[in-house]
Amino acid sequence: MRATLRWAHSDLRTHRGEALFLVLATAGVVVSLLLAAALFGYATNPWQRVFSQTRGAHVWIHTGTSTDLGKLRAVAGVEGVAGPYATAVTTLGARGTRATVELRATAALPSVGRPLLTAGHWLDPAAPDGVVLESRLARALLAGPGDTLALPDGGGTLTVAGIADTAEARYRPGEQPGLVWALPAAVHRPTGQIVGLRLTDPAETDYAVQRAVTVLGSGAIGEVSTWQQARAEAQGDNRLLGQVLGLFGLGALVAAGFAVHGAIATRIRGHLRDISVLKAVGFTPSQVVRVFLSQHIAYALAGAVAAVALTDALGSRIPGRLGDAVRMWRVLPGHTLTQLAVPAGAVLFIAATTGLAAWRAGRVPPVPGTRPAPRAGRAPRAVRGGTGGRLAAPLRRALEINVPAPLVLGLHTAFSRPARSLATVARLALPLLLIVVAMSAWTTLDRFHSSPERIGVPAALTVHTHSGLGDQEVRALLEHDPQVAAAFPGVEVAALVPGQTATIALRGLGTRHDPYPYALAQGRAPRQSDEAVAGQGLLDLLDVRVGDWVRMTVGDQPQILHIVGRSIEPENAGRVISTSLDTLRENDPRLAPTLYQVRLVPGADPHTVAGRLTAAAHDRLDVHAAANPADELSPLRGVVAGLILVLALIGLVEVLTAIGGTVREGERDLLAWKAVGLSPRQITAVTMTAMGCTALAAFTAAAALGAPLAHWLIDAQGRSSGIGAGIAQDPPVWLLLGSGAATMLGAAALAALPAARAARRRLADSLAAVA
Repeated sequence: MRATLRWAHSDLRTHRGEALFLVLATAGVVVSLLLAAALFGYATNPWQRVFSQTRGAHVWIHTGTSTDLGKLRAVAGVEGVAGPYATAVTTLGARGTRATVELRATAALPSVGRPLLTAGHWLDPAAPDGVVLESRLARALLAGPGDTLALPDGGGTLTVAGIADTAEARYRPGEQPGLVWALPAAVHRPTGQIVGLRLTDPAETDYAVQRAVTVLGSGAIGEVSTWQQARAEAQGDNRLLGQVLGLFGLGALVAAGFAVHGAIATRIRGHLRDISVLKAVGFTPSQVVRVFLSQHIAYALAGAVAAVALTDALGSRIPGRLGDAVRMWRVLPGHTLTQLAVPAGAVLFIAATTGLAAWRAGRVPPVPGTRPAPRAGRAPRAVRGGTGGRLAAPLRRALEINVPAPLVLGLHTAFSRPARSLATVARLALPLLLIVVAMSAWTTLDRFHSSPERIGVPAALTVHTHSGLGDQEVRALLEHDPQVAAAFPGVEVAALVPGQTATIALRGLGTRHDPYPYALAQGRAPRQSDEAVAGQGLLDLLDVRVGDWVRMTVGDQPQILHIVGRSIEPENAGRVISTSLDTLRENDPRLAPTLYQVRLVPGADPHTVAGRLTAAAHDRLDVHAAANPADELSPLRGVVAGLILVLALIGLVEVLTAIGGTVREGERDLLAWKAVGLSPRQITAVTMTAMGCTALAAFTAAAALGAPLAHWLIDAQGRSSGIGAGIAQDPPVWLLLGSGAATMLGAAALAALPAARAARRRLADSLAAVA
């Protein structure tokens, strides 16, 4: 045991840098996996916790004011009912900010769908103007308990009594009204009512919706929302972050395992004499295996422990969603188990990948084999090309036309042993491939920010009308503004899908003479009557494809549309079907626009224009900047940058390993190269060229495989989220060329110092190396 420890200590002192890089690479990989686990837990458990604590309803149904909702209590499978509550949609303003809200008349704190107070108190009959705001709405209005909210058209004010969390769909500007609980006296002119159904079996949600539609009649139902939709909306962004971290963390783990495997294999080839000495002094094959295996397991264990400590100490201090996820993760069940399982799994994986190389070390004979003497008349080693055999015909021709010998010999050295060279290129290409995928993700996010029309957000402003403003008046206000380039009138209604199990968004945007600029990924834009485009989420929901006809119900009237294209739809999980406003008017001539999608001239500030339009309309328009889904993904930038650093560190370990192996094998050719007149500088250039060619081959393979892989992964995520495929972007050519050049030059530069030291060795040392 003492001899084993002494040898391990001596080896560590000799290769400190390589050991440090292995520890850091393992730490980076484990940190990525731990953060991924935290984000997965954060994505699922907060919503589930709120749903459980509030006894959330599995189904929420909006209807008109005259519908008798009491009949739903007798529907099979209904365990409890929330409401019915009278509702009114209006706008509230605070500190210059406006938001569309749904006032819900709630006389007492309900037992089903009960709001979870986080600040302030519940409604008090002694304060009839008091309201409780849903937490996301409160953040959007910058409102807290005691603040005053203004109703439109001088309708009075409301006072914030409290803030509450809910498991229902959260406030999204322009898409989902914010939820406000108020006493019945504060809801002066109800426009509808809502009821929530808590089911005995959540898996029977679709069946329960069908039964409710049958009992009430399809014409009575305005909108249906389910707990699955609310959960998916609450989890969406965090789940994507967790998936990205998990994917790259696992990829980095595989790359780190192969890097460690290559390091051990290269070390064994360079320490054959030392291993033979160990066996000669009494080490058994199993002891030799244990020496190498335990040494690298120790490196992996040190990195894993450092990662756990780093995550615990600094994880909660990360700004934004990652820090919140780590703080929440600490109090969730299963945190301790995950925190132990992730680093343990990483260490075991690295141990498994290094076991084969260590086993080969145990098979090294106690007496190194002697090399056969060269046959009489055989060409010197330098002329043949070194250890790898004869030069290939193109390389011999290159020497004949006076191509510098270091370049020719370096290229030959890089690929003289095809199997070993291919293994080195493959190990180095793996982290580089993941870096190319990360660059594609970064480029896709950049294009989303700079060109939102690529992801279905061609308009900079969304204008909602109220207070009886007519179409001509709104158009006149919009056209009068010098920074408004175009305005597309539209309407959005909730429609029941065939089978009446869920609602979708049916939109009529633009006219046939002035069509809306859809972001199409497949098919074409609607041009004729009854033609429409649909999002990926709707196609998946209805199990249809482009070219099919679909039937839906708006109120009690059917609407049949021909899907001629698939659009990129970032809203409503892609469950959107869009046609022209003219097509919807053919079914209902009285239909008037209720919203306008406004495009601005280049360089215009949306917030400035929105304020100007609101002032010009005397607060009779609800104007806000269109939400860019890419804004929700901004934390991915930091995640991608961190992952690129981890992967670059793993690639650096592989490059250093390859340099060490190339320098050791070059010692055999050192005397021959000096014998034919190569200077130490030229010999150094041979090794630098070999490493540069190896790195360039690895990056070329990574770029060739990484671009299609990135497209597949990003499009797969787009399909699963409902946005749809067709959003992936390739990195710019200049970025790929620059990265390839940096990889090649960096590998060559790293090889310069060890190659120069080897080239300046004394002849006696070189003779000992080849003896």
